[in-house]
Parts: sequence; structure tokens; C-alpha cells
Amino acid sequence: MTRSRFDVVVVGSGPGGSVAAFVLARGGARVALVDKARFPRDKACGDLVGPRGVAVLSQLGLEPWGAAGHPPTAPPVRVSDMLVVGPSGRSVVLPSGEGIDFPGHGWAVPRHAFDAALRAAAIDAGALPVTGRVQHLRNAAAGDPGTVAGVELDDGTQLDAPVVIGADGATSVVGEQAGLVDPRRALWGFAVRSYLDEPVELPTIVIWEPARWRGFPGYGWIFPGPDGRANAGLGLGTLADRRAGATAVRQLPHFLDDLRRLGLRKGAEPGPRAARLGGWLKMGIVGTTPAAGGVLLVGDAAGLVNPLQGEGIAQAMTSGRAAAHAVLAEPARAAARYGSELARMHARYQRVAAALHVTMVGRPRVAAAAGRVLTVPAVGRAVAGGWALYWNDLVDGAPPGRDRTTARAAGLIGRALTRRTRAARWFEPPTMR
Repeated sequence: MTRSRFDVVVVGSGPGGSVAAFVLARGGARVALVDKARFPRDKACGDLVGPRGVAVLSQLGLEPWGAAGHPPTAPPVRVSDMLVVGPSGRSVVLPSGEGIDFPGHGWAVPRHAFDAALRAAAIDAGALPVTGRVQHLRNAAAGDPGTVAGVELDDGTQLDAPVVIGADGATSVVGEQAGLVDPRRALWGFAVRSYLDEPVELPTIVIWEPARWRGFPGYGWIFPGPDGRANAGLGLGTLADRRAGATAVRQLPHFLDDLRRLGLRKGAEPGPRAARLGGWLKMGIVGTTPAAGGVLLVGDAAGLVNPLQGEGIAQAMTSGRAAAHAVLAEPARAAARYGSELARMHARYQRVAAALHVTMVGRPRVAAAAGRVLTVPAVGRAVAGGWALYWNDLVDGAPPGRDRTTARAAGLIGRALTRRTRAARWFEPPTMR
């Protein structure tokens, strides 16, 4: 058995974990960056890094695809406006405007390249890569789950540290063993994607109806990718019922056929079945306490995926950075500092978005009606700018004007309509502190 001592152990080398390790190592901390996979490895995702994520990368001094000197196999594709297609086939373009603290564009880059480059940046900064599966979260004292002594891997290796950052995804072992997740309350989701050998100009989200007036409890997408390929998939909200995740896998072929009917793809068949990849999401923070004692959860492990449109990369990176800053500033109080910062950044939006998500997932006719109304041409043109800001959680940092006013009004209305819901009540103290 080997044993090593660190200031922080980061479990998971996705965007959240790698950014946390990068910031910590650059700040002088001794960091172990643990992952069960060998890199590069693939990930089920739409492969889009939104404007907030691009801003974080710029602030960290990283290229849009990761670390200088570690380019992806193909250059990233710059994307801006997004097309939303409703159940009736009508569509609206959501504009991507430049904000005060975010650019007016995002990047499409495959996760196998993006994640590998961010991990390489963390290692270049001084983090020690460790390949292994976390078997146990070790307590510092018997009967005291509030403090940690590190982790033990499946090969018996012990990594000692007073702080463990769980960046190990929606089904986080760190979060579960620290007692920070209530799976009965969590808002689970499942996404499956396939690559298509045909180009796509605009990132497109489809508010899909498998049957007329029965809205799919999520949405479909077809996004641009490198080398003239497209990334197409389905994201499904299951609330607390993880057995329902298989629905997305079963429905994907039907959705890909419907993309032809809608004129969003032409002739190419999807790639071989092995090219399809699925994975779990945890959204809206509900059911998760992001930090306690010496354990801090970031990204999907903290449930930070946007419940309205499924974005998680930007939230993973911002939370990873915030966790690292909290540890560097005051290790003994890192959980409290991080929880307060996470609440400041995300609680106001997530409490409304989570409650709306629950309403839509559980009411397919309401979801179908909302999709139809929002894509009526006159309605879509009137609300598109504000819709883009609110849906993408970009209201803070948006320039003054009609679009920001519309987005803020939507937030106030949403808060008033959802303030007494069970999902919204999760955000009452002390959950987020």
C-alpha cells in the first residue's frame, strides 16, 4: 500500500475538477488530480462551451480548447446564435449578444479533446495525475463525518488531504459517501448523443413531441462539430426516477428521423451504434448540499447543470474555480466560503429553473403548449433576446436594454409562480450555506 500527502485531493478530471486543480496548483497547493479513466476519454455531451465558459477560460489564461501546446485533433468551431424549433415546426433564433463580462459566442469542441487539454493544463501547473477509482472517503476521526483525511483508491493507495473536492459527476462517490446527496430529491437527467457525418450551421434545440401534444420531458439537439460533423442527441429529465433514463436511448432513433422531417438533417445515417454514448446529469442543486466539512462538490456532482437547457460545462468551471479560491483563501473554512459563493452565483437562478423544470417534466401537455407558444413567430420575435439571456443564465453581466429587462421580468414572474414549490424550498437556508 502506498500513501501520499497533499493539501487537496481533486476527484474527477472533467472541466470542473481540472479547473479546480489548475487554480490550486498555480496558487502553490499540493494537488492530486484523480480519475478512474485514462485520458483522452470520451463523454456524453453536446460539446458546446457557452459564452460564460469561454469567459472563464479567457480569465484563466487558457485557449478556448484548453492549454496552449495541447491542441485538439481538430480546431474548435465558433458558434453564436441558436435556433429553437418548436413542436409545430416553427422556429425562433435566439441571438447571442456580447455582454459586459462574457463574449457573444461559444465554442463547439469534442469533450475528449477539451477535457484532455484542461487536464494537461492542470498537470502543467503542478497537479499530480493519479489514475484510480475512489473506493472510500476517509474520515479524519471516527464518528466525525464532517472532517476528512483523504481518499482510498481501489488498489489500496491512500491519498491524505484535509480537503477533498468531488468533481466526479452526477453519480458522485464523494458526494454520496460524505452524505451530501439525497437521491430521492435530486433532479436526475439522462443524455444520449450520436455523431452524424453531415454539417450543421446553427446550434439547434428541438422542443420535441414524440406524439402530438405529448411533450418529451426534455429536448433534442443538433449542434455543429469539427470536421463537418454534427452532434445530435436527446436530454431527458427523470426527476428522482433514474429507471426512466432508458427512454432517451429508445427514442433517439425516432428523434433522428424527425430531424429529417424538420429539414434539420438530410441524408447521412447516424454512425455505428458504438458511437452513441449516454450519461447521467444532476440538475438544479436540489437534493445536494454542495459543501460540508472538508468536502466540496463542483459541477455535476453539486447538481449545477442548468435545469432549463442542460448546460453544465460553464457551471463546472466556475464552481471549480470558486472551490479552489475558497481553499486557497482559508482551508479550514473552505466549505463555508465556497457555499456562500455558490449561493451568490447560482441560487437565485437555479431555484426558479429547478421548479420550472419539475413542472415541465411532470406535465407533458404543458411542455408541449409552452413550446408551441414560444415559437409562434410574433411571440418568438418579441421575446427572443430576453429568452436567450434568461435561458442561458446570462442576465447578470448583460448590457442594459430591452432584452435584459425582458429577462429580469421573466425571472421575477418565475420566482413569484414557484416560490412555494417543493423544489424552490430546497434553497432556503441552511442548504446553500
